[in-house]
Amino acid sequence: MTLNTEQRSAAARASFRISPVAVGCVMLIAAASATAQQATPQQLETVTVTGIRKGIEDAISVKKNNDSIVEAISAEDIGKLPDASVAESVSRLPGVTSQRNKSTGKASSVSVRGMSPDFNGALLNGREQASSGDSRGVEFDLYPSELLGSVVIYKTPDAQLVGQGLASTIDLRTARPLDFGKRTIAVNHRKQRTGVASGAGEGTGDRTSLSYVDQFFDRKVGVAVGLVRFTEEGADQQKFNSWGGWNVDDWVTTKGTGSALAREAQCATMARTDATIVCGTTKYKVQGGFTADTESSTAERDGAMATFQFKPNKDFESTLDFFRSKGTFGLKKTGLEGAIGGNDNGTYDPVGVITGYTLSNGVVSAGTLSNYKGVVRNHVEGGDDKLTSWGWNNKLRVADWTLVADIAQSKVTRDSSRYETTAGQPGSASPATQAGLGSISWSGFDGGNYTSVKYNTSLSYADRAVAKLTDVNGWSGGASSPQAGYVALPHVEDKVDSIRLSGKTDLGWGPLTAAEFGVNYTKRDKVRTTQEGRLVIKGGNPYGVADVPGSATTTAGTTGLSVVSWDPKGSLGSVYELGQKIDADILNKDWTVSEKVTTAYAKGDLDGELFGLNYRGNVGLQIVGADQSSTGFNVDRNSCTGNTAATCPGATVGRGTSYTDVLPSLNVGFDLGNDQVVRLAAAKVLSRPNMGDMRASLGFSLNNSGTQILNGSGGNPELKPFKATALDLSYEKYFGKKGYLSVAGFYKKLDTYILRIPTVFDFKPYVGPTTPLPTTGPAAGSTVGILNQPINGEGGNIRGIELALNVPLSMVHSWLDGFGIQLNHSSTNSSVVLPTSGFSTESVNPISIPLPGLSKKVTNLRFYYEAHGFQIAVAQRKRSDFLGEVSDFQDNRQLTFIKGESIVDLQIAYEFGSGWLKGLSLLAQGNNMTNSKFQRYSSSPSEITESIKYGKTYLFGVNYKF
Repeated sequence: MTLNTEQRSAAARASFRISPVAVGCVMLIAAASATAQQATPQQLETVTVTGIRKGIEDAISVKKNNDSIVEAISAEDIGKLPDASVAESVSRLPGVTSQRNKSTGKASSVSVRGMSPDFNGALLNGREQASSGDSRGVEFDLYPSELLGSVVIYKTPDAQLVGQGLASTIDLRTARPLDFGKRTIAVNHRKQRTGVASGAGEGTGDRTSLSYVDQFFDRKVGVAVGLVRFTEEGADQQKFNSWGGWNVDDWVTTKGTGSALAREAQCATMARTDATIVCGTTKYKVQGGFTADTESSTAERDGAMATFQFKPNKDFESTLDFFRSKGTFGLKKTGLEGAIGGNDNGTYDPVGVITGYTLSNGVVSAGTLSNYKGVVRNHVEGGDDKLTSWGWNNKLRVADWTLVADIAQSKVTRDSSRYETTAGQPGSASPATQAGLGSISWSGFDGGNYTSVKYNTSLSYADRAVAKLTDVNGWSGGASSPQAGYVALPHVEDKVDSIRLSGKTDLGWGPLTAAEFGVNYTKRDKVRTTQEGRLVIKGGNPYGVADVPGSATTTAGTTGLSVVSWDPKGSLGSVYELGQKIDADILNKDWTVSEKVTTAYAKGDLDGELFGLNYRGNVGLQIVGADQSSTGFNVDRNSCTGNTAATCPGATVGRGTSYTDVLPSLNVGFDLGNDQVVRLAAAKVLSRPNMGDMRASLGFSLNNSGTQILNGSGGNPELKPFKATALDLSYEKYFGKKGYLSVAGFYKKLDTYILRIPTVFDFKPYVGPTTPLPTTGPAAGSTVGILNQPINGEGGNIRGIELALNVPLSMVHSWLDGFGIQLNHSSTNSSVVLPTSGFSTESVNPISIPLPGLSKKVTNLRFYYEAHGFQIAVAQRKRSDFLGEVSDFQDNRQLTFIKGESIVDLQIAYEFGSGWLKGLSLLAQGNNMTNSKFQRYSSSPSEITESIKYGKTYLFGVNYKF
């Protein structure tokens, strides 16, 4: 990315950068800390550690004592992870980043080492978890942080780690009651304000939790219970999404009227798409159009966790885990959208003429477009999800063997709704000549600043005499299929059943000190269905209208334009009739995927000496057998004459495959003395395909443009996993359990990668007696054509380096007791370049794209102070530009470029350590204190097509533990 001088200066002022001075300070701290540690060992041993430092030290112990290369976070106290969400907490770890949810601004999905969230395995207490989306990526919003005791991210696997991912395996862990020394009860309440300084209305929220841990019968029985409830009335968010980036050539000659000379004379005053107005060989750029909304959200979540431990003696232990999370989410969108240079042929929008224009450097920087048809949007979206997970683990020691039996289930259901309504001027049988339309004017356009252009309309869309509920643009096909709104009701259900048996025994075979053998069987079934329909003004008149109820108005996003506002819930039957809609695209969303995965593994623990260095670790092997299948719909698009079941028939189809993978792994840590260790890891790793890509759905038709050939798109139930060979090397210097310094490098060679490209395909099994075949050209009479589908192809490589420093500053000098610093930085590169041909992308213009999820630079910084009851922390997480994912208006996942961001959070707390208030703590937090925007762009970071300002979040809380 190239920045000019002004941009560099602004970036330097606005963000944290690693400087030579900072690096020098880090090295000075690391060098001085060893001496300080040796000089005051007794003082360090006598410190009572609580709060922030307790969470840090517990996480360091997990990292230090694990044979694999891991990162961890641990609760600062019972029911208190460092942040309000799991995604925010883990995004502070080396090599870990999060993407903010586009609707809420909260961290939701997690990328590790520059790879997509789909490449993470997700576990709860070591058991694979279901997901509520099309992919396997777990939505961490479903796991309230108050119910978790720790999170461990395995960057390198071992043989007994089932459900692993290509990038990492993230294990969420709940509390174990017998690990606590006594009964503990904690009550927590937090009040929040959201959207502060966003420029729109603020929101509020409440978060309450209860945690209870106890032991009974001489510590033979332990019980842990956690409850949490969260409610939120979200802040208003003003959004703007440009339609920039279209480029269609030769508009004047193909769309103009009159003689060639007349068309030539007209071209300077007539609109073109965001690409151009064509005057001979000269092209003038104009906007394609925009969608501007003001959004407000509501959310509720109830979570519960329970763990029961029974350990009557040292030879037997039984643990039963329950986890439940149930949530509701609602979103109201009110705004304005419409084409400026996007529809010039009269199909939807009438042809407009630009007058009063100003040309500047090949750009129409200002002008007025006639025949503008604005569409006022009043949409409501919502969803209800429910996660239920349970697991029962039993350990029995018999002679020299420890036997383990574990059975578990994870199930997620999500029912969503999308209810859209449109208002404006009614449609017309001849949109190219419709009378009585207004105009739109703009100024300040420089060819790339889509989000800051100023707009004005000649008609007031806040006037209910102008904006009527109606079919404005004939988006569903015109008079034969009126559409004054739309309803979509997608449903997702995912269930994972698993059973695991294993046995472990000590050995004395040289460096092999123990051996473990086991088998894990997982059955997973995922179902996605949808019901969709057109909203039609009662009476069936395709150009019928109804008044917008009420008198409310709202500003359309960042435009400053006022529009009519209303809540369409309950209007079906009173304002609208429903026309169920079925077409190839809708049937493509209905599918089931089933998997049966059997993993047999053997693992050996290592402990020995090599070249004078003591080492420990493990070596192992997994043999993974998979049997997968899917059902979906085959749609011959040529046979679709409408959008009903009768006019667009679909036939159920099913396919599948089975295969076996062999995954060796090695983790070795060499003790260099003085609390230093070098870790080496090598493994074959895999991630199973996105389940939406595995669908058997298929649609095709005869392509008559150019050479005749059958052409289609669909999923691929025969997909095999992403696979990679991974090498890791890490140096770690520990300062007892107080802190550490680490330098890690990794390399992943992607042996296979899944990408969507056109491939030669024989449609013979799906061709019906009425299917038209090519009659001319080389494919005449042939059922062989081109299918755009996901396939397994060769990959590339990912490599990176991670630096981390986590130390209390008391190691430098006793005057700094209570102060500490956590700093990490990762630099990641990849040779993977994927074609956009066939990708479902949004605002992505280049012919190739980078690896989704990859930010080349990620930096996290946290300063903290904890002493005399006070806990103060300021943290920043920063990532560079990346290719992320959002959901589009059809509920499909879309790739999109997201601009890098820097987010600063602040936390201040005080805990009473004596007196009648002992156990009480007060908390204040500020999140996104820099008011960092969520920004998307097309091919260039300088051309922002969507900008969202979420504002700051203030949170005030009280906690009482006894």
